[in-house]
Amino acid sequence: MRSDKDNWDINTSVGSTALFVAAARALAGRGPEPLSVDPLAEVFVRAAGGELAQLLDGDPELTRDHPLRSPDFGLGFQQHQSARTRYFDDYLKAAADKGIRQVVILAAGLDSRAYRLPWPAGVTVYELDRPQVLDFKRETLTAAGHSPTANRREVAVDLREDWLSALQQSGFDPESPTAWLVEGLLIYLSPEAQDQLFETIEKASAPGSRAAIEQMTPLPAETYETLTAPTEDDPEGANNWARLIYNAPRSDAAQWFPDRGWTATRTDLADYLHTLGRPVPPRDPAAGFHPSNINLVTVERPEPA
Repeated sequence: MRSDKDNWDINTSVGSTALFVAAARALAGRGPEPLSVDPLAEVFVRAAGGELAQLLDGDPELTRDHPLRSPDFGLGFQQHQSARTRYFDDYLKAAADKGIRQVVILAAGLDSRAYRLPWPAGVTVYELDRPQVLDFKRETLTAAGHSPTANRREVAVDLREDWLSALQQSGFDPESPTAWLVEGLLIYLSPEAQDQLFETIEKASAPGSRAAIEQMTPLPAETYETLTAPTEDDPEGANNWARLIYNAPRSDAAQWFPDRGWTATRTDLADYLHTLGRPVPPRDPAAGFHPSNINLVTVERPEPA
């Protein structure tokens, strides 16, 4: 289970989820009429090698039992990744169109937007994550010949530390409007750490700033206990993502920020998929994850009247 002082790199614990998510994005982008395509996701997965790379390069029959190919979990998870990628891509493009030139990606992982989005001149993208993760990203993309399309600045810091000071030391200006991105992060924070994160964002946001946030409702207690229980194949009970999350009630961004004067728009992922003309896969209680667990929130701090 998670602890407040645990550690990881790109291949372990929370860090390994970045590779798993990249593999899901890569697979989803190969489907018919994909909602989004992230060509750099494949670059990361191939560089890491192992069973995830086999999903892209090997005989599909050899990996048909992999969780990312399973109908009960994998197909819905691929759909989730493709849809949220599109949502947050559109959010950042809209922020840039509004003149925001400062973007902060918290727990950036293997996010490739600083390399693949068509940023206007003058945009600085700050990526915050542990140094091991940032090193892997930079070294992998440099070796593959890819360069950022924005002024990209790495901020090597654990978000459980004083990350705002580290961000400001890298050139961040709290007096300028900012577009914050909080994607695939909150479930890996305790409820208390999440509130502290929100408080820091609020403190560092000039009028006109905005934030896009992904949230997941807690899994039912029985489902969570089943997912994290030891099995014959995994006596330590550490074989899936459920043991990496804090499955506890927490503040809702769509209420937390408006309580402090921001506006908020909340979109359930299932509704977003319907809007895009995509079916929502049936729920399998044994799989735990389902797109209906996810909602996407965009909040904005109004300009002075």
